[in-house]
Amino acid sequence: MTEGGQTVLVDTDVAIDFLRGREYARSLLLPLWSENLAFISILSIYELYAGMRENEKDKTEDFMRAFQIEPVTVEVAREAGKIYRNYRQKGLTLTTADCIIAATARVRGHKIATNNTSHYPQKGILFRGFPGR
Repeated sequence: MTEGGQTVLVDTDVAIDFLRGREYARSLLLPLWSENLAFISILSIYELYAGMRENEKDKTEDFMRAFQIEPVTVEVAREAGKIYRNYRQKGLTLTTADCIIAATARVRGHKIATNNTSHYPQKGILFRGFPGR
């Protein structure tokens, strides 16, 4: 299930899939939670709140409490700027949120669990432990 104790930063798309009852997301997150390896960016928290319906509030808040939440620090912001600039020079424009999530993973040593692999072109940053898809 996990990659040898590797901590995982869960991207918003996977979080949404879990909240919508997708089995692959459940199979991914339950072992990470049991091993205390699941992290989420504060930006994903923002994105979840932005898209949340009022009747989903309790379920969403319970879900978010299961994670260790990664803040945006000066070190993360600096790294995110470098990522953005590097890819922009190569002709690829990434979103600010994706750059910050990638920088959080890089600075904190996490892999990113996402279905949006094109949002994270950095080599070696993606979590490959998606079960049963």
